[in-house]
Amino acid sequence: MEVEVNENLLLPQEVLLSAGVHIGTRVKTKDMEPFIYKVRPDGLFVLDMEQMNERIKVAAKFLSRMDLRKLVVASSKRYGKSPVEKFCEVIGCMPMTGRFTSGTFTNPIYSGFFEPVAVIVTDSLADNQIVEEASQIGVPVIALCSTDNTKSNVDIVIPMNNKGRRSLAIAFWLIAREILRERNELPASGEMTQTIDNFETGQ
Repeated sequence: MEVEVNENLLLPQEVLLSAGVHIGTRVKTKDMEPFIYKVRPDGLFVLDMEQMNERIKVAAKFLSRMDLRKLVVASSKRYGKSPVEKFCEVIGCMPMTGRFTSGTFTNPIYSGFFEPVAVIVTDSLADNQIVEEASQIGVPVIALCSTDNTKSNVDIVIPMNNKGRRSLAIAFWLIAREILRERNELPASGEMTQTIDNFETGQ
């Protein structure tokens, strides 16, 4: 068992452990040190699931007060495409997957110009261009961050494995569920009709 049993997690611990949401990389940055629980014998850093849990709640509470139609959720990673698009379908926000076009947030002449109220990215390094443009216009950024990420221009860090398909599906499923609960569109302990599998496959 990687961590002590915690009954306050948003999902049963065995579900989170089996998806490896807590498994980082063999690289750690100074920014991510406070979120690291321990290092395994094989050199992989392990993230603190309790902090992931709390920050998902904080992010959901923060986002629930916004006009979600103007929330941008982005991923340049292939594994992030289905979770991001399903999240946006459920919540009613704007997905931006694949390559990000420079000027999307900063150039009003550009045909794809969009003014977000906030941005979620799956990786603060891979999605660095979006993070930087959001910062330029003063828009808050929420980032899923593994042990090798930085907090530069990120307002809310959610520490977790942002490399795995299942891990990303769980993260976006949890954030979506918590937003709907915060907006009273689900009861406090209510569940969505969409499953984690739906978020993983995009179906």
